[in-house]
Amino acid sequence: MIKLGFTEAEKQMLNYERYHHPHPRVQRKMEALWLKSQKVAHSEISRLTGISSTTLTSYLREYQKGGIEALKTVRFHRPQSELSKHRGTLEAYFREHPPASTKQAMATIETLTGVRRSPNRVRLFLKHIGLKFRKVGMIPAKADVEVQETFKTTELEPRLEEAQAGKRAVFFVDAAHFVLAPFLGMLWCFKRMFIRAPAGRQRFNVLGALNAITHELVMVTNDTYITACTVCELLRQIAALQLGVPITLVLDNARYQRCQLVEALAATLQIELLYLPAYSPNLNLIERLWKFVKKKCLYSVYYSHFKDFKQAITNCLMQTHTTYKKELDSLLTLRFQSFKESQIMAA
Repeated sequence: MIKLGFTEAEKQMLNYERYHHPHPRVQRKMEALWLKSQKVAHSEISRLTGISSTTLTSYLREYQKGGIEALKTVRFHRPQSELSKHRGTLEAYFREHPPASTKQAMATIETLTGVRRSPNRVRLFLKHIGLKFRKVGMIPAKADVEVQETFKTTELEPRLEEAQAGKRAVFFVDAAHFVLAPFLGMLWCFKRMFIRAPAGRQRFNVLGALNAITHELVMVTNDTYITACTVCELLRQIAALQLGVPITLVLDNARYQRCQLVEALAATLQIELLYLPAYSPNLNLIERLWKFVKKKCLYSVYYSHFKDFKQAITNCLMQTHTTYKKELDSLLTLRFQSFKESQIMAA
């Protein structure tokens, strides 16, 4: 039998650590040693802690060699996957050639390393090296990345900083055209579900101006077309808010927005029009709102009547700064997608 002596300070430390140490295995070691310090027999210690006599002996020898600090060391057997030997090669290859599926990754791994693994093991390996199954994004064909970066840095961000300081109101403007048609989404279901397609192609147009800070929405809607007159109506609504600070509208280059009629009225109302670079939906905050609306009330939902379709969209938009404020506050942050550092797939 291994004979050990314990000071009162060590007993107190063992008593404390057997309850408070963050690792359960270390807690068990401390419990065994504390019982030993209380002169409990080895057989009884093994019974109370659920460990074998051999394990108890190893704990005692560990304490003999290094004291309480030695007991805090946790050693696990960590078998290394054969794929780990090829991690560098596979990581470099997948960085340049992302696999579209687990099966494709399996085939690639087998070709490059000669190692064959099950789909589940390959999936775990991909996650382990930092890969995630992400939806591929799109860069508009004519988007100029450098122009976007310059605009964001020199034009957009300074105005947003003023808005955050309460010295300016910035609204992001865009039109959404919601067509009464099936919006196919994903559902947890026992078998594949089908949604009935409404007859006709009726369209509900929403021209919105989203406040970059408060996320309140000013909007004009119709069932026909968005025109320069519609934009002028929106300008008048914004001016009527009487915000008491300079107002900037960030908008794209649609013809009905960048025309003499709109620009003349904006000048009269002392509203600044800040036009985005061509093909830059990633810099227009309100684009995220339109996606949110589709997700909330259109995907996988059937509306038999156009009036119900319109009402659902309107109700959702009217609650942007009330019911949905918490969700939108995390979605509508002032961090914008930049394509400068994006990984672009090779041809």
